[in-house]
Amino acid sequence: MALDLGTKTIGMALCDADWFVPSPMATIKRTKFTADAEQLMALIEKEEVKGLIMGLPLNMDGSEGPRAQATRAFMRNLQRFSPPSHIFHDERLTSNEAKEAMAEAGIVTSKWAQNIDRYAANLILQSALVPLVEARERLLS
Repeated sequence: MALDLGTKTIGMALCDADWFVPSPMATIKRTKFTADAEQLMALIEKEEVKGLIMGLPLNMDGSEGPRAQATRAFMRNLQRFSPPSHIFHDERLTSNEAKEAMAEAGIVTSKWAQNIDRYAANLILQSALVPLVEARERLLS
């Protein structure tokens, strides 16, 4: 499962067990951390998620700013709920790419806000899966 942690929502995307088909999943409207974490963990359990890919919002120069620090803090706090293993993945420009994809798909702009984080999570998942799948293929051959 990939997560795109926003200030107002958490976007999620899932892939199949073979790591080939990522799909946007859902968006959690953020309230308080504990409520957000409980809702997220319920979805992780329901979907039998084995690992998390957390989008890390780096600055354009690759440095970590306040949003990246907040993302790392969210994951540290989530650890007390015993989530599956996680990795961080560079998510620079995924929101812009998600907007472009929604425009190309003909999704009206009034629907963008409710969909952007889950589509951004899907882009994070897609880009993170490529090296993972390549590494798995090398190990199996």
